[in-house]
Amino acid sequence: MTSEIYFDNAATTKVDEKVIKAMLPYFTENYGNASSKHMKGIDAKSALEKSRRTIAKSINANPDEIIFTSGGTEGNNMTLKGLFFQNFPEKDHIITTKIEHDCILNACKWLKKQGAKITYLDVNEEGFINFEELKKEITEKTFVVSIIHANNEIGTIQDIKKIGEICHEKNTLFHTDACQSHTKTDINVKKQNVDLMTLNAHKIHGPKGVGALYIKENIKINALIHGGGHEKNLRSGTENIPGIIGFREAVKLTKSKYTKQMTKQRDYLINELSKIPNTKINGSKTKRLCNNINVSFNNIEGEAIGGHLEDMGIYTSTGSACMSHNLSTSHVLKAIGLSPLQSNSSLRISISKFTTNEEIEYFLKNIKIIVEKLRKISPIKNEEDLI
Repeated sequence: MTSEIYFDNAATTKVDEKVIKAMLPYFTENYGNASSKHMKGIDAKSALEKSRRTIAKSINANPDEIIFTSGGTEGNNMTLKGLFFQNFPEKDHIITTKIEHDCILNACKWLKKQGAKITYLDVNEEGFINFEELKKEITEKTFVVSIIHANNEIGTIQDIKKIGEICHEKNTLFHTDACQSHTKTDINVKKQNVDLMTLNAHKIHGPKGVGALYIKENIKINALIHGGGHEKNLRSGTENIPGIIGFREAVKLTKSKYTKQMTKQRDYLINELSKIPNTKINGSKTKRLCNNINVSFNNIEGEAIGGHLEDMGIYTSTGSACMSHNLSTSHVLKAIGLSPLQSNSSLRISISKFTTNEEIEYFLKNIKIIVEKLRKISPIKNEEDLI
């Protein structure tokens, strides 16, 4: 057994050693600026465009539809704000959901101050939107519907093909945040009716600080960063060539066997955790990310469980990493109908292609002991104890 077990891969992943190896020459030997006209710059530009083709192919897009960014947060902000300033005041309406990543929700809050109108769709107890509600809410003033593909907390995978169909029938653009689902599910932006899609590298064993935004050909969007006109004048700034190379290599290293392996391990974990009395698996039982397990252990604080696990070298999460500094109840778990008691007793376990069966057995053995121990001493018996 290793000295530590990392089960927080929804927050970030270990960078694959092959990714690091691919990146290293672009820090030392091939360090040119892709905008330079000499050979060093030409070599960097060639590597940049090769990476663009690889990322595009992974979602069945055209290379010129890929804009490199610093990650998912920038891509999501670029989408909502860029489209708003492109369409306002003729169109001012955004539709999203109550379970989006914080960068979408906070961008919407900011845009509301600029004059945007925001509709937040409800979800059911598994985290799925209602298609009829979506149809009803789209108006002539709606310029984009932004719905996360696979939720970062509960792993629920939306039917983006159906959502895209509805949006296009209503002459509205459809954007999806696919940072969690990219390479873990089948993505085909053409067949799935997607107009804009956010991706990043560090959720797939690539480096942090690099991502991409797919923008369908002929869609107009305002730039948020101005400068030398990089990335088709949409995202100025010297490109992060080492990071982009790492992103490319991470995508190349993804294989269906890893998805199958994680799916099998996920199902085993869900089955074994469900045997613990008074627990609840959150999210869809079937249409969920291959590496995501979210469970509520009623009457125990999730933070206490996580602390005990960390003492044993096991790293998990009580919610999304972006909210770890905030002790308020998860907006995602609240949206799917969990009580404050259930929400505060939740734990997110997210595995990776590097997860071993031995690690899973060690985790299961100890989580059962921890839960039993904490329940014996827990003062939490009902909702009022959390107020």
